[in-house]
Amino acid sequence: MSWQLKALRVVMRYAVRRSLGRQRDSIAARAWFERGAWLNARGRPYKRFTSDRLHCDGHDVPALWTALPAPEQPFLLYFHGGGYVMGNPRTHAALATYLTRKTGLQTCLPDYRLAPEHPFPAAFDDALCVWRALLARGIAPQSIALGGDSAGGGLALAMLGHLCATGQPRPSCVFTFSPFTDLSLSGGTITSNARSELLLPPQRLEQLRNRVLAGADPRDPRISPLFGSFKDAPPVLIQVARSEILLDDSRRMAEVLKRDGAAVTVQEWGNLPHVWQFFHGWLPEARKALTDAATFIRQQYPPAPTGGS
Repeated sequence: MSWQLKALRVVMRYAVRRSLGRQRDSIAARAWFERGAWLNARGRPYKRFTSDRLHCDGHDVPALWTALPAPEQPFLLYFHGGGYVMGNPRTHAALATYLTRKTGLQTCLPDYRLAPEHPFPAAFDDALCVWRALLARGIAPQSIALGGDSAGGGLALAMLGHLCATGQPRPSCVFTFSPFTDLSLSGGTITSNARSELLLPPQRLEQLRNRVLAGADPRDPRISPLFGSFKDAPPVLIQVARSEILLDDSRRMAEVLKRDGAAVTVQEWGNLPHVWQFFHGWLPEARKALTDAATFIRQQYPPAPTGGS
């Protein structure tokens, strides 16, 4: 365990987690997240990004790109986390910048709608709109590496499940960091890891679920991909910390994917915060995890043969 992680664990447990648990509503939580992201990034890297609007079926989803990719160039489509109630492309711009640097691929960050103003299935509908809009531009699905963290990781897996279940073209791969895959909250580690969890306040999960679902079925695979189907899915990477309350969301998700024949790589790390990759500017453990993720992604795009081969 690095000295940086030892220090961060104290800050997360005794300051950040308690502060997150005290946020009175989604508006306050969003402002809290924006401030934290600014401090974590030590600035506003999103100001260098390129704005876009992805149009589908009369609906636009705003997005930010690290830079627009060249024609035929693969890229990352990344859904930000935040429990479906907070977060946006700006909060995850530093993470996108780092992923782009490590993979050599540009990153697209969609600004999907958030609850409670836009409850389920708004986020899923926006994710699917983004996918369709990209394909309508002539982009091959195999050019897209699909990823996300926490709720964004769950959203990426939910969209993958929908594409598999409906026989549509799939992305080249999926990579997720601490994905939120089960809004029925049936994972045993929600209870067993309540003391070791460094970021998420377990006592607020039911309130979060109610804000997001607004009475919808928590086992709907469009919000809980744990209950989805993944026939002919591409390779999937899941990174999760053994100390977090959503550990079972990752473990059981991996079993579902394996059941349906997917090639799944699960990397379980030690006593780290939920989505520790977010802190790559501070933690060597985060940089190592993102390097592993970049290696996984690049393996899906082998170099083109040379003229003499």
